[in-house]
Amino acid sequence: MSLFFRRQPSEARRRTAIIDIGSNSIRLVVYEGPTRLPAILFNEKVMAGLGRGLAESGAIDAEGMAAARSALARFSLLARQMEVNELRTVATAAVREASNGGELLAMAAHLGLEVELLSGEAEATASGHGVLSAIPDADGIVGDLGGGSLELVRVTDGQVGERVSFPLGVLRIAAIRDKGKGALDRYVERALAGAGWTGRGRDLPLYMVGGSWRALARLDMHQTGYPLPVIHGYALSAQTVQRLIRTLGHLPKNKLRAIPNLSGGRIATMGDAAHLLSSLVRHLGSSTCIASAYGLREGLLYGALDDATRSLDPLIVATREEGRRLGRFPEHGDLLDTWIAPLFADETAEMARLRHAACLLADVAWLANPEFRAERGLEVALHGNWVAIDAPGRAMLAQALFTCFGGGSESPDPLARVASPDMLEMAVRWGLAMRLGQRLSGGVAAPLRNTSMSLGDEAVVLHTGLGLSSLYGETVERRHKALAGAMGRSPLHAAD
Repeated sequence: MSLFFRRQPSEARRRTAIIDIGSNSIRLVVYEGPTRLPAILFNEKVMAGLGRGLAESGAIDAEGMAAARSALARFSLLARQMEVNELRTVATAAVREASNGGELLAMAAHLGLEVELLSGEAEATASGHGVLSAIPDADGIVGDLGGGSLELVRVTDGQVGERVSFPLGVLRIAAIRDKGKGALDRYVERALAGAGWTGRGRDLPLYMVGGSWRALARLDMHQTGYPLPVIHGYALSAQTVQRLIRTLGHLPKNKLRAIPNLSGGRIATMGDAAHLLSSLVRHLGSSTCIASAYGLREGLLYGALDDATRSLDPLIVATREEGRRLGRFPEHGDLLDTWIAPLFADETAEMARLRHAACLLADVAWLANPEFRAERGLEVALHGNWVAIDAPGRAMLAQALFTCFGGGSESPDPLARVASPDMLEMAVRWGLAMRLGQRLSGGVAAPLRNTSMSLGDEAVVLHTGLGLSSLYGETVERRHKALAGAMGRSPLHAAD
Protein backbone atom coordinates (compact mmCIF):
# COMPACT_ATOMS: atom_id res chain seq x y z
CA MET A 1 0.00 0.00 0.00
CA SER A 2 1.36 3.42 -0.94
CA LEU A 3 0.68 6.27 1.50
CA PHE A 4 0.98 10.03 1.11
CA PHE A 5 0.49 11.90 4.38
CA ARG A 6 -0.51 15.45 5.20
CA ARG A 7 -1.67 17.21 8.36
CA GLN A 8 -4.49 15.30 10.05
CA PRO A 9 -7.87 16.91 9.22
CA SER A 10 -11.35 16.27 10.56
CA GLU A 11 -13.14 13.19 9.20
CA ALA A 12 -15.29 15.37 6.92
CA ARG A 13 -12.21 16.75 5.18
CA ARG A 14 -10.11 13.60 5.08
CA ARG A 15 -9.05 12.59 1.57
CA THR A 16 -8.53 9.03 0.39
CA ALA A 17 -7.55 8.13 -3.16
CA ILE A 18 -7.55 4.90 -5.15
CA ILE A 19 -5.72 4.25 -8.40
CA ASP A 20 -7.43 1.29 -10.04
CA ILE A 21 -5.38 -0.39 -12.78
CA GLY A 22 -8.03 -2.39 -14.60
CA SER A 23 -7.95 -4.44 -17.76
CA ASN A 24 -9.83 -1.82 -19.74
CA SER A 25 -9.18 1.45 -17.94
CA ILE A 26 -6.92 3.04 -15.34
CA ARG A 27 -8.72 5.39 -13.00
CA LEU A 28 -7.93 7.78 -10.17
CA VAL A 29 -10.72 8.54 -7.72
CA VAL A 30 -10.22 10.92 -4.80
CA TYR A 31 -12.76 10.74 -1.97
CA GLU A 32 -13.44 13.25 0.78
CA GLY A 33 -15.93 13.20 3.64
CA PRO A 34 -17.41 10.73 6.13
CA THR A 35 -15.72 7.33 6.02
CA ARG A 36 -19.07 5.51 5.70
CA LEU A 37 -19.88 7.20 2.40
CA PRO A 38 -17.27 9.73 1.26
CA ALA A 39 -18.08 11.98 -1.68
CA ILE A 40 -16.07 11.82 -4.90
CA LEU A 41 -13.84 14.87 -5.08
CA PHE A 42 -12.10 13.92 -8.33
CA ASN A 43 -12.58 11.12 -10.87
CA GLU A 44 -10.60 10.55 -14.07
CA LYS A 45 -10.03 7.51 -16.23
CA VAL A 46 -7.77 6.59 -19.12
CA MET A 47 -8.93 3.82 -21.46
CA ALA A 48 -5.55 2.08 -21.53
CA GLY A 49 -6.86 -1.30 -22.75
CA LEU A 50 -4.24 -3.34 -20.91
CA GLY A 51 -6.24 -6.51 -21.53
CA ARG A 52 -6.53 -5.90 -25.26
CA GLY A 53 -4.99 -8.86 -27.10
CA LEU A 54 -3.95 -10.51 -23.85
CA ALA A 55 -5.61 -13.81 -24.81
CA GLU A 56 -3.55 -14.02 -28.02
CA SER A 57 -0.14 -12.77 -26.88
CA GLY A 58 -0.27 -13.28 -23.14
CA ALA A 59 1.27 -9.84 -22.65
CA ILE A 60 0.26 -6.19 -22.33
CA ASP A 61 1.10 -4.60 -25.67
CA ALA A 62 3.41 -1.61 -26.11
CA GLU A 63 0.53 0.80 -26.66
CA GLY A 64 -1.17 -0.25 -23.46
CA MET A 65 2.09 -0.06 -21.50
CA ALA A 66 2.74 3.46 -22.77
CA ALA A 67 -0.78 4.54 -21.86
CA ALA A 68 -0.34 3.06 -18.40
CA ARG A 69 2.96 4.87 -17.89
CA SER A 70 1.41 8.20 -18.82
CA ALA A 71 -1.71 7.68 -16.70
CA LEU A 72 0.17 6.49 -13.61
CA ALA A 73 2.63 9.37 -13.79
CA ARG A 74 -0.21 11.90 -13.99
CA PHE A 75 -2.30 10.25 -11.29
CA SER A 76 0.64 9.88 -8.91
CA LEU A 77 1.48 13.57 -9.26
CA LEU A 78 -2.16 14.66 -8.92
CA ALA A 79 -2.61 12.66 -5.73
CA ARG A 80 0.43 14.35 -4.23
CA GLN A 81 -0.76 17.79 -5.30
CA MET A 82 -4.19 17.09 -3.79
CA GLU A 83 -2.49 16.14 -0.51
CA VAL A 84 -4.44 12.95 -0.02
CA ASN A 85 -4.14 11.35 3.40
CA GLU A 86 -3.99 7.85 1.95
CA LEU A 87 -3.39 6.57 -1.56
CA ARG A 88 -4.07 2.96 -2.44
CA THR A 89 -3.09 1.51 -5.83
CA VAL A 90 -4.59 -1.79 -6.98
CA ALA A 91 -4.37 -3.89 -10.14
CA THR A 92 -6.69 -6.61 -11.37
CA ALA A 93 -6.92 -9.31 -14.05
CA ALA A 94 -4.77 -7.92 -16.88
CA VAL A 95 -1.72 -7.21 -14.74
CA ARG A 96 -2.31 -10.40 -12.77
CA GLU A 97 -2.26 -12.57 -15.90
CA ALA A 98 0.12 -10.75 -18.25
CA SER A 99 3.58 -12.21 -18.74
CA ASN A 100 4.99 -8.67 -18.52
CA GLY A 101 2.78 -7.59 -15.62
CA GLY A 102 5.92 -7.31 -13.49
CA GLU A 103 7.21 -4.62 -15.85
CA LEU A 104 4.14 -2.51 -15.13
CA LEU A 105 4.52 -3.06 -11.39
CA ALA A 106 8.14 -1.94 -11.57
CA MET A 107 7.12 1.13 -13.55
CA ALA A 108 4.57 2.01 -10.88
CA ALA A 109 7.14 1.48 -8.11
CA HIS A 110 9.48 3.91 -9.87
CA LEU A 111 6.68 6.49 -9.59
CA GLY A 112 6.33 5.83 -5.87
CA LEU A 113 3.27 3.60 -6.21
CA GLU A 114 3.23 0.27 -4.40
CA VAL A 115 0.63 -1.78 -6.27
CA GLU A 116 -1.56 -4.39 -4.60
CA LEU A 117 -2.15 -7.19 -7.10
CA LEU A 118 -5.66 -8.34 -6.25
CA SER A 119 -6.52 -11.99 -6.68
CA GLY A 120 -9.78 -12.93 -8.39
CA GLU A 121 -11.27 -13.71 -4.99
CA ALA A 122 -10.15 -10.37 -3.50
CA GLU A 123 -11.53 -8.58 -6.53
CA ALA A 124 -14.86 -10.34 -6.11
CA THR A 125 -14.99 -9.58 -2.39
CA ALA A 126 -14.36 -5.89 -3.02
CA SER A 127 -17.10 -5.78 -5.65
CA GLY A 128 -19.55 -7.38 -3.24
CA HIS A 129 -18.61 -4.92 -0.51
CA GLY A 130 -19.04 -2.06 -2.96
CA VAL A 131 -22.64 -3.01 -3.69
CA LEU A 132 -23.40 -3.53 0.00
CA SER A 133 -21.96 -0.11 0.81
CA ALA A 134 -24.65 1.51 -1.35
CA ILE A 135 -27.44 -1.11 -1.15
CA PRO A 136 -27.20 -2.44 2.43
CA ASP A 137 -30.21 -4.73 1.99
CA ALA A 138 -28.94 -6.23 -1.27
CA ASP A 139 -29.94 -9.89 -1.63
CA GLY A 140 -28.76 -11.47 -4.84
CA ILE A 141 -25.75 -11.92 -7.08
CA VAL A 142 -23.23 -9.17 -7.77
CA GLY A 143 -21.79 -9.38 -11.26
CA ASP A 144 -18.71 -7.20 -11.80
CA LEU A 145 -17.75 -7.04 -15.47
CA GLY A 146 -14.26 -5.72 -16.02
CA GLY A 147 -12.04 -5.74 -19.05
CA GLY A 148 -10.32 -9.03 -18.22
CA SER A 149 -12.60 -10.88 -15.85
CA LEU A 150 -16.12 -11.34 -14.53
CA GLU A 151 -16.66 -11.75 -10.80
CA LEU A 152 -19.84 -13.21 -9.32
CA VAL A 153 -20.57 -12.73 -5.63
CA ARG A 154 -23.49 -13.83 -3.47
CA VAL A 155 -24.56 -11.04 -1.09
CA THR A 156 -27.24 -11.29 1.57
CA ASP A 157 -27.87 -10.02 5.12
CA GLY A 158 -25.16 -7.40 4.69
CA GLN A 159 -22.49 -10.05 4.09
CA VAL A 160 -20.38 -11.25 1.17
CA GLY A 161 -20.84 -14.96 0.59
CA GLU A 162 -19.53 -17.34 -2.04
CA ARG A 163 -17.65 -15.77 -4.92
CA VAL A 164 -16.03 -16.83 -8.14
CA SER A 165 -14.00 -15.20 -10.92
CA PHE A 166 -14.14 -16.11 -14.62
CA PRO A 167 -11.88 -15.00 -17.51
CA LEU A 168 -14.90 -13.38 -19.15
CA GLY A 169 -13.92 -9.72 -19.25
CA VAL A 170 -15.51 -7.52 -21.86
CA LEU A 171 -12.27 -7.41 -23.87
CA ARG A 172 -12.33 -11.23 -24.21
CA ILE A 173 -15.94 -11.69 -25.30
CA ALA A 174 -15.52 -10.77 -28.98
CA ALA A 175 -13.01 -13.59 -29.51
CA ILE A 176 -15.45 -16.09 -27.97
CA ARG A 177 -18.38 -14.84 -30.06
CA ASP A 178 -16.25 -15.08 -33.22
CA LYS A 179 -16.31 -18.86 -32.81
CA GLY A 180 -19.87 -18.96 -34.05
CA LYS A 181 -23.49 -18.40 -33.16
CA GLY A 182 -24.23 -19.42 -29.58
CA ALA A 183 -20.54 -19.82 -28.69
CA LEU A 184 -20.69 -17.27 -25.88
CA ASP A 185 -23.85 -18.77 -24.39
CA ARG A 186 -22.31 -22.25 -24.43
CA TYR A 187 -19.13 -20.89 -22.84
CA VAL A 188 -21.10 -19.21 -20.05
CA GLU A 189 -23.22 -22.31 -19.50
CA ARG A 190 -20.13 -24.52 -19.13
CA ALA A 191 -18.31 -22.02 -16.92
CA LEU A 192 -21.21 -21.63 -14.50
CA ALA A 193 -21.88 -25.35 -14.41
CA GLY A 194 -18.23 -26.13 -13.75
CA ALA A 195 -18.17 -23.72 -10.82
CA GLY A 196 -21.49 -24.92 -9.43
CA TRP A 197 -23.25 -21.62 -10.11
CA THR A 198 -25.99 -22.70 -12.51
CA GLY A 199 -29.34 -21.44 -11.19
CA ARG A 200 -27.71 -19.79 -8.16
CA GLY A 201 -29.49 -16.51 -8.88
CA ARG A 202 -32.97 -18.05 -9.19
CA ASP A 203 -35.57 -15.33 -8.54
CA LEU A 204 -32.86 -12.99 -7.23
CA PRO A 205 -31.59 -9.75 -8.76
CA LEU A 206 -28.25 -9.51 -10.52
CA TYR A 207 -26.49 -6.34 -9.37
CA MET A 208 -24.57 -4.99 -12.36
CA VAL A 209 -21.15 -3.47 -11.68
CA GLY A 210 -18.91 -2.17 -14.46
CA GLY A 211 -18.88 0.61 -17.01
CA SER A 212 -20.10 -1.46 -19.96
CA TRP A 213 -23.21 -2.61 -18.10
CA ARG A 214 -23.88 0.91 -16.80
CA ALA A 215 -23.72 2.06 -20.43
CA LEU A 216 -26.53 -0.39 -21.25
CA ALA A 217 -28.63 1.12 -18.48
CA ARG A 218 -27.91 4.61 -19.81
CA LEU A 219 -29.01 3.56 -23.29
CA ASP A 220 -32.30 2.16 -21.98
CA MET A 221 -32.93 5.29 -19.90
CA HIS A 222 -32.49 7.36 -23.05
CA GLN A 223 -34.73 5.15 -25.17
CA THR A 224 -37.56 5.02 -22.64
CA GLY A 225 -37.43 8.69 -21.63
CA TYR A 226 -36.74 7.81 -18.01
CA PRO A 227 -37.30 11.01 -16.01
CA LEU A 228 -34.33 10.77 -13.62
CA PRO A 229 -30.73 10.85 -14.95
CA VAL A 230 -29.52 8.55 -12.14
CA ILE A 231 -28.14 5.15 -13.12
CA HIS A 232 -27.68 3.74 -9.62
CA GLY A 233 -30.61 1.46 -8.86
CA TYR A 234 -31.95 1.44 -12.43
CA ALA A 235 -33.46 -1.95 -13.32
CA LEU A 236 -33.41 -3.93 -16.57
CA SER A 237 -35.59 -6.97 -17.19
CA ALA A 238 -34.40 -9.95 -19.23
CA GLN A 239 -36.75 -8.80 -22.00
CA THR A 240 -35.21 -5.33 -21.91
CA VAL A 241 -31.72 -6.80 -22.31
CA GLN A 242 -32.90 -8.65 -25.42
CA ARG A 243 -34.35 -5.43 -26.81
CA LEU A 244 -31.06 -3.63 -26.18
CA ILE A 245 -29.21 -6.36 -28.07
CA ARG A 246 -31.47 -5.78 -31.06
CA THR A 247 -31.05 -2.01 -30.75
CA LEU A 248 -27.26 -2.24 -30.65
CA GLY A 249 -27.38 -4.47 -33.72
CA HIS A 250 -28.71 -1.72 -35.95
CA LEU A 251 -28.13 1.62 -34.17
CA PRO A 252 -25.26 3.58 -35.81
CA LYS A 253 -22.30 4.48 -33.61
CA ASN A 254 -22.87 8.20 -34.17
CA LYS A 255 -26.37 7.84 -32.70
CA LEU A 256 -24.91 6.20 -29.61
CA ARG A 257 -22.30 8.95 -29.24
CA ALA A 258 -25.09 11.53 -29.25
CA ILE A 259 -26.72 10.06 -26.13
CA PRO A 260 -26.04 12.36 -23.16
CA ASN A 261 -23.62 11.00 -20.54
CA LEU A 262 -23.00 7.76 -22.46
CA SER A 263 -19.26 7.13 -22.30
CA GLY A 264 -17.81 7.00 -25.81
CA GLY A 265 -15.14 4.61 -24.61
CA ARG A 266 -17.79 2.00 -23.78
CA ILE A 267 -19.63 2.01 -27.10
CA ALA A 268 -17.40 -0.58 -28.76
CA THR A 269 -18.03 -3.14 -25.99
CA MET A 270 -21.73 -2.56 -25.31
CA GLY A 271 -22.93 -5.29 -27.69
CA ASP A 272 -20.63 -7.89 -26.17
CA ALA A 273 -21.62 -6.80 -22.66
CA ALA A 274 -25.31 -7.11 -23.54
CA HIS A 275 -24.90 -10.64 -24.93
CA LEU A 276 -22.99 -11.72 -21.82
CA LEU A 277 -25.64 -10.20 -19.56
CA SER A 278 -28.43 -11.98 -21.41
CA SER A 279 -26.65 -15.31 -21.08
CA LEU A 280 -25.89 -14.80 -17.39
CA VAL A 281 -29.47 -13.91 -16.55
CA ARG A 282 -30.69 -17.07 -18.29
CA HIS A 283 -28.24 -19.49 -16.68
CA LEU A 284 -28.23 -17.90 -13.23
CA GLY A 285 -32.01 -17.61 -13.26
CA SER A 286 -31.91 -13.96 -12.18
CA SER A 287 -35.21 -12.11 -11.88
CA THR A 288 -33.93 -8.68 -12.90
CA CYS A 289 -30.73 -6.67 -13.37
CA ILE A 290 -30.04 -3.66 -11.13
CA ALA A 291 -27.30 -1.16 -11.93
CA SER A 292 -24.88 -0.24 -9.15
CA ALA A 293 -22.68 2.83 -9.40
CA TYR A 294 -20.63 1.40 -6.54
CA GLY A 295 -18.18 -1.40 -7.05
CA LEU A 296 -14.60 -2.45 -6.44
CA ARG A 297 -13.13 0.90 -5.40
CA GLU A 298 -15.92 1.72 -2.97
CA GLY A 299 -15.75 -1.86 -1.75
CA LEU A 300 -12.10 -1.46 -0.85
CA LEU A 301 -13.03 1.53 1.33
CA TYR A 302 -16.05 -0.23 2.86
CA GLY A 303 -14.08 -3.40 3.55
CA ALA A 304 -11.63 -1.44 5.72
CA LEU A 305 -14.37 -0.08 8.01
CA ASP A 306 -15.26 -1.43 11.44
CA ASP A 307 -18.66 -3.06 11.90
CA ALA A 308 -20.17 -0.07 13.71
CA THR A 309 -19.31 2.30 10.86
CA ARG A 310 -20.54 -0.17 8.23
CA SER A 311 -23.90 -0.37 10.00
CA LEU A 312 -24.58 3.35 9.56
CA ASP A 313 -27.36 4.21 7.11
CA PRO A 314 -25.60 5.62 4.02
CA LEU A 315 -28.57 7.81 3.07
CA ILE A 316 -28.64 9.46 6.49
CA VAL A 317 -24.84 9.83 6.53
CA ALA A 318 -24.85 11.49 3.10
CA THR A 319 -27.79 13.82 3.70
CA ARG A 320 -26.42 14.83 7.10
CA GLU A 321 -23.08 15.68 5.51
CA GLU A 322 -24.79 17.67 2.73
CA GLY A 323 -26.85 19.54 5.31
CA ARG A 324 -23.71 20.28 7.31
CA ARG A 325 -21.90 21.48 4.20
CA LEU A 326 -24.66 23.68 2.75
CA GLY A 327 -26.76 24.60 5.80
CA ARG A 328 -26.27 27.27 8.45
CA PHE A 329 -26.77 25.20 11.61
CA PRO A 330 -25.28 21.67 11.51
CA GLU A 331 -27.46 20.17 14.26
CA HIS A 332 -30.71 21.60 12.97
CA GLY A 333 -31.80 18.75 10.66
CA ASP A 334 -31.81 16.08 13.36
CA LEU A 335 -33.62 18.39 15.80
CA LEU A 336 -36.20 19.30 13.17
CA ASP A 337 -36.92 15.63 12.47
CA THR A 338 -37.43 14.95 16.18
CA TRP A 339 -39.68 18.02 16.47
CA ILE A 340 -42.07 17.05 13.64
CA ALA A 341 -42.00 13.27 14.29
CA PRO A 342 -45.06 13.25 16.66
CA LEU A 343 -47.22 14.38 13.72
CA PHE A 344 -46.28 11.25 11.75
CA ALA A 345 -46.24 8.55 14.42
CA ASP A 346 -48.17 6.07 12.27
CA GLU A 347 -45.63 6.06 9.43
CA THR A 348 -43.59 2.99 8.53
CA ALA A 349 -39.92 2.87 9.44
CA GLU A 350 -38.99 3.46 5.78
CA MET A 351 -41.18 6.57 5.57
CA ALA A 352 -39.69 7.86 8.83
CA ARG A 353 -36.23 7.31 7.39
CA LEU A 354 -37.05 9.32 4.25
CA ARG A 355 -38.57 12.07 6.38
CA HIS A 356 -35.38 12.20 8.46
CA ALA A 357 -33.31 12.56 5.28
CA ALA A 358 -35.56 15.40 4.11
CA CYS A 359 -35.12 17.22 7.45
CA LEU A 360 -31.35 16.88 7.18
CA LEU A 361 -31.57 18.72 3.85
CA ALA A 362 -34.03 21.34 5.09
CA ASP A 363 -31.54 24.22 4.95
CA VAL A 364 -29.54 23.44 1.80
CA ALA A 365 -31.14 26.18 -0.32
CA TRP A 366 -30.75 29.16 1.99
CA LEU A 367 -27.98 30.71 -0.15
CA ALA A 368 -30.04 30.53 -3.35
CA ASN A 369 -31.99 33.45 -4.75
CA PRO A 370 -35.26 33.52 -2.73
CA GLU A 371 -37.23 33.17 -5.97
CA PHE A 372 -35.50 29.88 -6.77
CA ARG A 373 -35.07 28.18 -3.40
CA ALA A 374 -37.86 25.70 -4.08
CA GLU A 375 -36.24 24.74 -7.40
CA ARG A 376 -32.87 24.43 -5.68
CA GLY A 377 -34.33 22.04 -3.09
CA LEU A 378 -35.93 20.03 -5.87
CA GLU A 379 -32.62 19.71 -7.72
CA VAL A 380 -30.65 18.67 -4.62
CA ALA A 381 -33.12 15.92 -3.79
CA LEU A 382 -33.57 14.54 -7.30
CA HIS A 383 -29.98 14.67 -8.49
CA GLY A 384 -27.96 14.36 -5.29
CA ASN A 385 -25.48 11.52 -4.98
CA TRP A 386 -27.75 9.53 -2.69
CA VAL A 387 -27.77 5.77 -2.27
CA ALA A 388 -30.03 3.31 -0.45
CA ILE A 389 -33.02 5.15 -1.91
CA ASP A 390 -35.21 4.36 -4.91
CA ALA A 391 -36.72 6.73 -7.47
CA PRO A 392 -40.05 7.20 -5.61
CA GLY A 393 -38.04 7.97 -2.48
CA ARG A 394 -36.08 10.64 -4.34
CA ALA A 395 -39.37 12.12 -5.53
CA MET A 396 -40.66 12.28 -1.95
CA LEU A 397 -37.47 14.04 -0.82
CA ALA A 398 -37.84 16.47 -3.70
CA GLN A 399 -41.50 17.20 -2.92
CA ALA A 400 -40.74 17.77 0.76
CA LEU A 401 -37.92 20.20 0.01
CA PHE A 402 -39.85 21.95 -2.75
CA THR A 403 -42.72 22.55 -0.32
CA CYS A 404 -40.41 23.45 2.57
CA PHE A 405 -38.72 26.14 0.47
CA GLY A 406 -42.00 27.78 -0.52
CA GLY A 407 -43.12 25.81 -3.57
CA GLY A 408 -46.47 24.95 -2.03
CA SER A 409 -48.36 21.72 -2.64
CA GLU A 410 -47.69 21.69 -6.39
CA SER A 411 -45.79 18.63 -7.69
CA PRO A 412 -43.46 19.84 -10.46
CA ASP A 413 -42.38 17.48 -13.21
CA PRO A 414 -41.13 14.75 -13.04
CA LEU A 415 -42.36 13.94 -9.52
CA ALA A 416 -45.80 12.66 -10.53
CA ARG A 417 -44.16 10.36 -13.10
CA VAL A 418 -42.04 8.73 -10.41
CA ALA A 419 -44.09 8.60 -7.19
CA SER A 420 -47.76 7.96 -6.40
CA PRO A 421 -50.17 10.78 -5.45
CA ASP A 422 -50.39 9.42 -1.89
CA MET A 423 -46.61 9.49 -1.51
CA LEU A 424 -46.38 13.05 -2.78
CA GLU A 425 -49.25 14.16 -0.53
CA MET A 426 -47.38 12.75 2.46
CA ALA A 427 -44.21 14.54 1.38
CA VAL A 428 -46.14 17.84 1.12
CA ARG A 429 -47.11 17.40 4.78
CA TRP A 430 -43.47 16.78 5.70
CA GLY A 431 -42.48 19.92 3.82
CA LEU A 432 -45.12 22.07 5.52
CA ALA A 433 -44.10 20.75 8.95
CA MET A 434 -40.43 21.42 8.18
CA ARG A 435 -41.33 24.90 6.93
CA LEU A 436 -43.17 25.65 10.18
CA GLY A 437 -40.26 24.42 12.29
CA GLN A 438 -37.77 26.46 10.30
CA ARG A 439 -39.77 29.66 10.76
CA LEU A 440 -40.55 29.08 14.44
CA SER A 441 -36.93 28.41 15.34
CA GLY A 442 -35.10 30.73 12.97
CA GLY A 443 -32.92 27.73 12.24
CA VAL A 444 -31.33 27.53 15.70
CA ALA A 445 -31.61 24.81 18.30
CA ALA A 446 -33.17 26.30 21.43
CA PRO A 447 -36.71 26.97 20.13
CA LEU A 448 -37.01 23.39 18.85
CA ARG A 449 -35.73 21.98 22.12
CA ASN A 450 -38.20 24.02 24.16
CA THR A 451 -41.33 23.66 22.04
CA SER A 452 -43.15 20.62 20.68
CA MET A 453 -45.83 19.42 18.29
CA SER A 454 -48.67 16.96 18.83
CA LEU A 455 -51.50 15.61 16.73
CA GLY A 456 -55.02 15.43 18.08
CA ASP A 457 -58.20 14.14 16.50
CA GLU A 458 -59.23 17.64 15.50
CA ALA A 459 -56.12 19.82 15.80
CA VAL A 460 -52.42 20.09 15.05
CA VAL A 461 -51.11 21.49 18.33
CA LEU A 462 -47.99 23.60 18.74
CA HIS A 463 -46.86 23.76 22.37
CA THR A 464 -44.61 26.64 23.44
CA GLY A 465 -42.77 26.48 26.75
CA LEU A 466 -42.63 29.04 29.50
CA GLY A 467 -41.69 32.47 28.19
CA LEU A 468 -41.66 31.32 24.55
CA SER A 469 -45.22 32.11 23.48
CA SER A 470 -44.00 35.22 21.69
CA LEU A 471 -42.30 32.91 19.16
CA TYR A 472 -45.78 32.32 17.80
CA GLY A 473 -45.75 35.30 15.46
CA GLU A 474 -47.85 36.09 12.41
CA THR A 475 -45.78 34.09 9.93
CA VAL A 476 -45.58 31.11 12.28
CA GLU A 477 -49.35 31.21 12.72
CA ARG A 478 -49.84 31.26 8.95
CA ARG A 479 -47.56 28.28 8.42
CA HIS A 480 -49.19 26.41 11.29
CA LYS A 481 -52.59 26.94 9.64
CA ALA A 482 -51.27 25.64 6.27
CA LEU A 483 -49.91 22.49 7.89
CA ALA A 484 -53.07 21.83 9.87
CA GLY A 485 -55.20 22.27 6.76
CA ALA A 486 -53.07 19.76 4.83
CA MET A 487 -53.64 17.27 7.64
CA GLY A 488 -57.38 17.83 7.75
CA ARG A 489 -57.32 19.54 11.14
CA SER A 490 -57.39 22.94 12.78
CA PRO A 491 -54.32 24.73 14.18
CA LEU A 492 -54.05 25.12 17.94
CA HIS A 493 -51.39 27.06 19.83
CA ALA A 494 -51.00 25.82 23.41
CA ALA A 495 -48.91 28.23 25.50
CA ASP A 496 -47.67 26.48 28.66
